[in-house]
Amino acid sequence: MHNAGMNDHTSSSSDAADESGAAGDSLAPYARLTPECVLDAVDGVLMPAGRRTDGRMLALNSYENRVYQIGVEDEAPLVAKFYRPGRWSDEAILEEHAFVAELAAREIPGVPALVLEGRSLHEHEGFRFSLFERRGGRAPDLDRSETLEWIGRFIGRIHAVGALHPYRERPAIDIESYGYEPRTFLLEHGFVPADVRDAWQAAVGLALEGVEAAFERAGDVRPLRLHGDCHPSNVLWTDAGPHFVDFDDSRMGPAIQDLWLLLPGDRADASRALADLLAGYEDFCEFDQRELHLVEALRTLRLIHYSAWLARRWNDPAFPAAFPWFNTQRYWEERILELREQIGAMQEGPLWPV
Repeated sequence: MHNAGMNDHTSSSSDAADESGAAGDSLAPYARLTPECVLDAVDGVLMPAGRRTDGRMLALNSYENRVYQIGVEDEAPLVAKFYRPGRWSDEAILEEHAFVAELAAREIPGVPALVLEGRSLHEHEGFRFSLFERRGGRAPDLDRSETLEWIGRFIGRIHAVGALHPYRERPAIDIESYGYEPRTFLLEHGFVPADVRDAWQAAVGLALEGVEAAFERAGDVRPLRLHGDCHPSNVLWTDAGPHFVDFDDSRMGPAIQDLWLLLPGDRADASRALADLLAGYEDFCEFDQRELHLVEALRTLRLIHYSAWLARRWNDPAFPAAFPWFNTQRYWEERILELREQIGAMQEGPLWPV
């Protein structure tokens, strides 16, 4: 078992229908998002309240969106997130904002979008953006049982709120949108080289059969609102404990989705870490153990979806620069081996906490 917790800001998502065009240019969706445009956008929101930027701007690590730390005169900097054009509807973005605001109202440590001029979502020259308080932190020490239990408690609290009502505008993490549709996209758009196409198609077909079987074994598990991309880079640690950032991939899905990404690669170590996470989680939210059948199935879907995410973004100049290894012959050969490993992993039986 290996860890597929890709860092998305490298990670994960694109909607099945996302053709990501831009405020005007599908080949370079952020070409017009110059530093002047960013600062003008933020000033347009701040200045009605007598605040303004001080000209300092630092690009933060994000590929799906564009995220900047913005200096503000006589106060702490803010973080501005400019959403990838065409990816989410306004309603879907606002639904995520509402969820994180629900968490913050219950003192669960997410980072909500700031409401300024009565809105959390703003627009400037065709770009939609939101502002956030800057929250620092360090990587959590996931080798410590007490750290995992602490994180598990907060994930349990997030899920207790997430189960109160469903998303209406945001999609689910499911086999169709994370498996079948990405496979179709990669094949129809010619990303898989001809000399490995048959082998990749056979491997992904068997892998999706394994995913289907795992979901059948799990049965009718209850979907709820999730963080969706709860890998270690999206959990920041301070002396006060963890806080969770980047709910951009928040969707409906099974609770285990927000747990398995925190597990180490070795199966025995993963079982111990899962026990620690669940020890904290079940203080606040009941966990359906049937979902343990889904750990390797969800990992498999994430791997397929990740390849399609890179492919969908390949016209964005930031992606060839950041991921030069994508779409090489070696890349697809490694994906075939990876899928074959996952086929075996899904046949091993579920991961159990020990």
